[in-house]
Amino acid sequence: MNILIIGPSWVGDMIMSHSLYQQLKQQYLNCQIDVMAPNWCKPLLARMPEVRKAIEMPLGHGKFALYERYRLGKALRHQYDMAIVLPNSLKSAFIPFFAKIPYRRGWKGESRYILLNDLRANKKDYPMMVQRYVALAFESNAVPKADDIPVRKPYLVVEPQQQTATFKTFEKQTALLGGRPIIGFCPGAEFGPAKRWPHYHYAALAKMLIEQGYAVELFGSLKDMDAGEQIRHALPFELQPFCLNLAGQTNLNQAVDLLANCTAVVTNDSGLMHVAAATDRPLVALYGPTSPTYTPPLSEKAVIIRLIEGDLIKVRKSTDSTEGYHQSLIDITPDMVMEKLHILLGNK
Repeated sequence: MNILIIGPSWVGDMIMSHSLYQQLKQQYLNCQIDVMAPNWCKPLLARMPEVRKAIEMPLGHGKFALYERYRLGKALRHQYDMAIVLPNSLKSAFIPFFAKIPYRRGWKGESRYILLNDLRANKKDYPMMVQRYVALAFESNAVPKADDIPVRKPYLVVEPQQQTATFKTFEKQTALLGGRPIIGFCPGAEFGPAKRWPHYHYAALAKMLIEQGYAVELFGSLKDMDAGEQIRHALPFELQPFCLNLAGQTNLNQAVDLLANCTAVVTNDSGLMHVAAATDRPLVALYGPTSPTYTPPLSEKAVIIRLIEGDLIKVRKSTDSTEGYHQSLIDITPDMVMEKLHILLGNK
């Protein structure tokens, strides 16, 4: 059986979708899985052994472009037996429909009644996004309940040769760290400062770690570079050489290789949090307005710190501080995080 997945458009969602691909290999022996997703996803999909190939989705997020979807679907005709559509939008279901794939499976959303012929309507029975993904691996009359649904942990394969090449690319910068064990920080967040642990808390934690013999590497996209510099410059001058800001300097492949080399990772709720979890690194995940109930890091080595109760609070910039940080994240102290790190690393 050949299966086409219409994949998600966000880093964390793409990582979580790996649980679905693993389950599909259990449900349909010898199936071949192709994933249509934005081009930036290819490095992640290439590290998932269950995926045969990634097919580039050339249309940007939110772009309808019906004729282009028709053209893409027509080019895929007679290649697939089943399609699974992970996004909930109407437009995401057009390509499998135009491809005339016989079985088209997905959750109910945005009037997709004709486009999908295996439409699931009980999404709320599955409180976690990964459960909703994995449920689509099962025939409609055989989907386990949420408590029984198997969730195989996402993982990203790290090839030693490729990782060595990444180390070589950054050897001049990392040489300044003096061979110390590395703690990775992921201080960015896609939807604004309300999801970010304050930079001054990251700096205080970095100071403690460096004084204990660790080095710190900061990861993120180009737009996280300034946050990384805030952290580094908040350190005493003599400690700054042991804090390396790599935000905006790595591509996604390189970030995976470098995160996999970290002794542990401290991160906001972000796409890189899910990447770090998939590299099997000990992980401290810091949550505030977002809720770990829906999209937690899927790793047995992850510890979550959240000081408030309840579901998602929809806020991108808080009025709790001039920087826009949310009080629930301000209240998580560096000492709290250090305590969790020590436990994860076996120091307590």
